[in-house]
Amino acid sequence: MRQLAHRLERLGTETAFSVAQAAAAWKAQGNRVYPFHLGDINIPTAPHIVEAMNRAIADGYTGYCPGPGIPELREALAEDIGSRRGISLTPDNVVVMTGGKPVITKFLQAVMNPGQEVLYPNPGFPIYESQIEYLGGTAVPYRYLPTESGFAIDLDQVRAAITPNTVAIIYNDLQNPISAESTAAEREAVAQLAQQHNLWVLSDEAYFETRYEGVSNSIASLPGMAERTVILYTFSKKFAMTGSRLGCAVAPPEIAKVLSTLNTNDESCTTHYVQWAGIEALRGPQAPVQQMLDTLRERRDAACELVNATPGMHVAVPHSTFYLFPDVTAAMERMGCTEVGDFATAALQQTGVSFCTREHFGRRQPGEERQYIRLAYSGIDVADIRDGLGRLREWIETA
Repeated sequence: MRQLAHRLERLGTETAFSVAQAAAAWKAQGNRVYPFHLGDINIPTAPHIVEAMNRAIADGYTGYCPGPGIPELREALAEDIGSRRGISLTPDNVVVMTGGKPVITKFLQAVMNPGQEVLYPNPGFPIYESQIEYLGGTAVPYRYLPTESGFAIDLDQVRAAITPNTVAIIYNDLQNPISAESTAAEREAVAQLAQQHNLWVLSDEAYFETRYEGVSNSIASLPGMAERTVILYTFSKKFAMTGSRLGCAVAPPEIAKVLSTLNTNDESCTTHYVQWAGIEALRGPQAPVQQMLDTLRERRDAACELVNATPGMHVAVPHSTFYLFPDVTAAMERMGCTEVGDFATAALQQTGVSFCTREHFGRRQPGEERQYIRLAYSGIDVADIRDGLGRLREWIETA
């Protein structure tokens, strides 16, 4: 075989899919599996959005369209995103993309040169680290510290990690996998550091509107931040459109132009008829959004109740996302497990409960002693949550 590019050695993946493969293999052997591993949504896209997509296909919107997105969708996104965050946006700030994930790659291509450093959350979405390293940058992790209400960014570590070679920080408020939500003070501290050190900010806001209590706030709305922040927006979570692959970057106009050019180079444009569905999602009936949130809230409550009733497991009740990140250190000790991966394998084989572990969300940092797993409840109904986590509790209780 001819030699492949060396940069492929630096390319990671979304490791939840490897857990999905193990769960599928176990299920193929005739076993029951409770899928807490993948953050997909088993709630269908609302009918009026599907109808808009089908209507666009019937009307012939099946060819190429502008690289930054059709004007009608960019206008709708600027209006919706800006009004919900209290910032003034125009279509020139919006670049439509095939989901939220491409925003990560194209942001890094736009602001980072090989060898430069980018701060990213760890544990965090694994594509951050993968793309920083793949594109030749230096991925510098920052950690979260456990609190009574969840987790908080270790701001002292962030401050110590910034060097003259640092060009950007990836900031994921309402965070996957740990559901951490910044306080106003924490958000302001990150903004202050970005301005003090002249850093670009990628604000991953995929779960901005997937919340059950309270109100979300964007770092881009703070003074001096709009001109240095790129917002990652996706239709996947709010509108249950994961397979439609529709999202956008909201950026200062000079960065938006670069992102648009990258679109043209990479995929020409986002699927034309899907963009018309996006307009309907934003401007059509919003009742399905609230109905989905009500369903997810029920799932959250059921999952938290059972996790906190299981010996050696504990989680704070998150106000957003659809993930739990419980501490399972004592449960693992009870089961005689020293590696969280072994705990996950044993849980799958003994109870059918499939989940990701802390190791699926970045390399463990020095000093980490507690053990965590991630439970995604977006793709599993309440009855199965109770059944699956009930089996997990019984397995641990009887050890």
